[in-house]
Amino acid sequence: MHLPEMITKENMKQTIAVNVPDIGDFKDVSVIEVLVKIGEAVTAEQSLITLETDKATVDVPSPVAGMVTELKIKIGDKVSQGDLILMLEAESAAEGSISSSVQSTPAASISPFSEEKPTPSPDKERAEERMGTGGISSMPHDTPASSLTPDFAIPTSPSFEKGDLHAEIVVLGAGPGGYAAAFRAADLGKQVILIERHSKLGGVCLNVGCIPSKALLHVAKIITEADEISHHGVTFSKPTIDINKIRSWKESIIAKLTGGLAALSKQRKVNVVYGVAKFSSPNSITVETSDGSKTITFDNAIIAAGSSVARIPGFPYDDPRLIDSTGALLLQDIPERMLIIGGGIIGLEMGTVYDALGSKISVVELADGLIPGADRDLVRPLHKRIEKRYEAIYLKTKVTKIEAQKEGLNITFEGDNAPQPQLYDRVLLAVGRRPNGHEINAAAAGVVVNERGFIPVDKQQRSNVPHIYAVGDIVGDPMLAHKATHEGKVAAEVIAGHKAGFDALTIPSVAYTDPEISWMGLTETQAKAQGIAYEKASFPWAASGRALSMGREEGLTKLLYDPQTKCILGAGIVGCNAGELIAETVLALEMGANMEDIGLTIHPHPTLSETVGFAAEIAEGSITDLYMPRKK
Repeated sequence: MHLPEMITKENMKQTIAVNVPDIGDFKDVSVIEVLVKIGEAVTAEQSLITLETDKATVDVPSPVAGMVTELKIKIGDKVSQGDLILMLEAESAAEGSISSSVQSTPAASISPFSEEKPTPSPDKERAEERMGTGGISSMPHDTPASSLTPDFAIPTSPSFEKGDLHAEIVVLGAGPGGYAAAFRAADLGKQVILIERHSKLGGVCLNVGCIPSKALLHVAKIITEADEISHHGVTFSKPTIDINKIRSWKESIIAKLTGGLAALSKQRKVNVVYGVAKFSSPNSITVETSDGSKTITFDNAIIAAGSSVARIPGFPYDDPRLIDSTGALLLQDIPERMLIIGGGIIGLEMGTVYDALGSKISVVELADGLIPGADRDLVRPLHKRIEKRYEAIYLKTKVTKIEAQKEGLNITFEGDNAPQPQLYDRVLLAVGRRPNGHEINAAAAGVVVNERGFIPVDKQQRSNVPHIYAVGDIVGDPMLAHKATHEGKVAAEVIAGHKAGFDALTIPSVAYTDPEISWMGLTETQAKAQGIAYEKASFPWAASGRALSMGREEGLTKLLYDPQTKCILGAGIVGCNAGELIAETVLALEMGANMEDIGLTIHPHPTLSETVGFAAEIAEGSITDLYMPRKK
């Protein structure tokens, strides 16, 4: 057996030098933990040391099983790619594996970042009752998979001329669904090209959505809490708002995350191409880059092209005072009066930010309540709180005209609660998003796009064209990043030959307002509309010691469950950190838990999380933190 220089034979054993692997552009990385000691036996892939970059912590695994004979580093050392970590005496029984995994690969590349991709091993099979080899997801997309008949299928061309670039998998769009798909596919040994139209990875969520909005909402929370603590004996001076510094802080968070994605792409050898892309055939995409037009061909494609802000026709969009969510996140100024068109999650989150910063906020909503998708008992505490803070909330009302004037935007209303025309310094249009299905020339690839712009897919995220998949906002509601991420991984795994499917029983929703609102599974509104039998257990936060100690007792935790089996059907929470608390109920639904399971789970006290357990105890009739009359 031929062995490279770093391996020697001595008494039928091999000594291997394990070096720092490729860790991207990072140098002088700190060793924060040494996980083994001299004389310790280790297994293949066992972590040896932990490194910490300014982006993440990274474990360096052992290439083979054996015994540590020498340690060349210690905690606190600074290391770079190629530096010697330790010497490992490999087990003689591992000789075959050494020749296959080390012989052709230098020690510096034996790592999770190695250019040589491992041969994927089959995933653990999921439960057959939840996922077969196809069919419709239990959480259907906008268009169910059953509408995809064989008549729509477009066969893959057996051969095609390769373009300027070629990959086994091309991913169109680098948002949460796209980069998750690209990274998972690369981890499974596939050659991947990731195409992004903007100059940074991360999509809407990371650049102009989820992440920057949460940064500004954190600022708003601090301002609000500092003001409200005065009722309990601590008074601060009125805060000085440095809008430029807030904006810079928000941008720094985005830069850290987008930079992290770029590093992860490089570590995984994912080729990133920036430019506007459109399909030109079933196996090719044309990308308009800064260096000109490029043709990229592929064996498989994953469409993750996302969605765009929806607009109402006839409004003066050339006026900079009329903004969408992207414009609101730019934080150009703090308007004296601001109107938000749309009482959904996006509009109310931005209202929370600008209200805290000092704007007088008004909201107009066509429906008869805010956040129409949530149950009314969850929305009520939010509505009650903001109607005291906001200038006005107009329900069952719409905007019919926006007239640009020198002094501001003059708004004409129509509806049950329509006021006289009002003048605002800024108007935020937040009436939802539309999928980008019609923006990518999908017809050239034979991909079906419905009239709303969605691409119908099956449970494996496959479109009507067998080798083209789609994930995220573009395949249907709900348009949520955490749904897109899971779908992206499914598509990558299916292409890699794994048995996988999107079989989530629920997708949780969160409004990061103040208070927050979260829900998952069956809602009461849905149960009543569909005639589904259910029972409800609600625990008021006014009986929660933790909520009272925070001065925020307006919250509520409720569980919906089957009257016969008492298995959880759905849950809703309103109150501080509701978005963090809902995860337990999602897991409970996925695991088929009943009220007894949840009630007998010991929750830490005093916490907001125990309100979930208290609600289950109400359902079980074992609650002691409230007096509940015995059912007859």
